[in-house]
Amino acid sequence: MTFTDPRGHLYAPGKLSPDEAQALARSTLAQCDDGELYLQFTASESFGFDDGRLKTADYSRDSGFGLRGVSGEMTGFAHANDISAAAIARAGETLRLLDPTTAQPAAPPRKNNRHLYTDASPLDLVPFAEKVALLEKIDAAARARDPRVSQVSASLSGSWSVVEIVRPDGFVATDIRPLVRLNVSIVAEHNGRRETGSYGMGGRHLYASLFGEDAWNGTIDHALAQALINLESVAAPAGEMTVVCGPGWPGVLLHEAVGHGLEGDFNRKGTSAFSGRIGERVAAPGVTVVDDGSIHDRRGSLSIDDEGTPTGETVLIEDGILKGYMQDRLNARLMGMEPTGNGRRESYAHAPMPRMTNTFMKAGNDNPEELVSRVKNGIFAKSFGGGQVDIVSGKFVFSCTEAYKIENGKLGAPIKGATLIGDGPSVLTRVKGIGTDLELDPGIGVCGKAGQGVPAGVGQPTLLIEGITVGGTG
Repeated sequence: MTFTDPRGHLYAPGKLSPDEAQALARSTLAQCDDGELYLQFTASESFGFDDGRLKTADYSRDSGFGLRGVSGEMTGFAHANDISAAAIARAGETLRLLDPTTAQPAAPPRKNNRHLYTDASPLDLVPFAEKVALLEKIDAAARARDPRVSQVSASLSGSWSVVEIVRPDGFVATDIRPLVRLNVSIVAEHNGRRETGSYGMGGRHLYASLFGEDAWNGTIDHALAQALINLESVAAPAGEMTVVCGPGWPGVLLHEAVGHGLEGDFNRKGTSAFSGRIGERVAAPGVTVVDDGSIHDRRGSLSIDDEGTPTGETVLIEDGILKGYMQDRLNARLMGMEPTGNGRRESYAHAPMPRMTNTFMKAGNDNPEELVSRVKNGIFAKSFGGGQVDIVSGKFVFSCTEAYKIENGKLGAPIKGATLIGDGPSVLTRVKGIGTDLELDPGIGVCGKAGQGVPAGVGQPTLLIEGITVGGTG
C-alpha cells in the first residue's frame, strides 16, 4: 500500500492490514446478526476572522475505529482512537456480552452506489496564507459596502475523512469525504440600533467554489441585506395567521418538525406521531417530501451511509400520503423493511442510527408571487434561526431571522421578533399552496440527535400555510 493511497491513513504497517481487519471482523462478529468494523481518519481545520483580525486557526487529525455487533434488538459497541489489531481484538471482548444470534446473519449492503464527490482533500490544495487572505478580503469588502457596517465575522472550515466499513461476510466499502463551509455575519448600526445578518455556503467539494469572487461576494451581499433590512424592522404581530415560508433554508422547519418523526427508530418504538400510519393521509394533497442523500456535492450527501448502504431518494410522503420511513440496517430488519441508506454516525466513536441526509419538499404548481397575493393579513418568513422541537409530538417553536408583514397581498414592513409555533403533523395538513421554486439550502445545516451532530441539507419551494400561531413582540 503506497503513501498516496488514502487507505494508508487507516492501515499502518505493523498495526493493522486489510486482511487482518477482515479476519477480526469475522472473528469478533461471528455470533451476531449484523455489525461492522468502522475505520476512520479525519483531518479538519477552521479559521475565524473577527474585529479585523484572525482570531482562531485550528487544525486537527483524528483516527480510530468503532466495532459494533447487533443481536436481536441488542447492540454492543466499543471504540478506540488506536487503529491496531490488538485494540480491535480487545474491543471484540465487549461483544461477548451479547446473546448469541439464533437467526441467519443479515445480508450485506447492495453495491450500486454512485460516486458523488471528489476524493481530493480541500485542506491541501489551498495554502494557509490564501485562506487567511480570503477572510481579510471578505472583512474589507463588507465594511466598504455600507457605512452602517460596524462588525464583520467570517469563518472558513474544511474537513477530509477516509472511512472504511469492514463486515464479517467479506463486504468492504471505502468512502472519502470532503466537506467545506464559509460563513459571514455582519452587524449593522444606525441611530443607536444594532441588527445582525448572516449567510453561509458549503458542501462536499473543494474550497475552489468558495474562493470565487462571485461566491464570497454573494455571501456578503446576503448577510448585509439581512442586517440592513432588520434595521428597518418593526415589532412582529402576534396571533394565528397565514404564513408564507420562502424557498430553500426555511425547509429547516420541515426537517425538524416532520423529518425526525419519519426516522425509523422513533416509528419502531411507537414514539413518533407518524408511527403505524403508512398508507394514511398525513399532509395536504400536493405535499411530497423526500430524503435524498445521492445529490452531487451536497452537504448532506453520502455515496454510502455509515453502514455501507448506498444512499438514494427515499419518498417519505407522496401527494400527502405517508409512504415510508428513513431506515438504518437495525431498524429496517426489525420492522421488516429495506435499509434506505440513512444509517449515520458522527464519527467512529458513535454507533449509527437513522438520520436524515438532504430532506426537502418537492415543487408544486403555484406561482410564488401569486401565493403572497392570496394573503390579506399574514407574514412572509424568508429565513429562520434557532428552534426547539419535541420529536414525539412534532411541536416546534422557530424564530425568524428575516420576515415581513403581508398586507392585502403585498409584502409590507420587515418585522423583528417573530416566532412560529405549531406542530409538524398538523402544519402539513394546512399547506394551501406549493410554489414552483424549489431550492435547496446553500450548504450550512448541522443536524443534532441523541448527542450526535452530522451535516445535513434541507429545502422546499415557497409554501402558503394557513393557521400557524405567530408569537410576536407587538
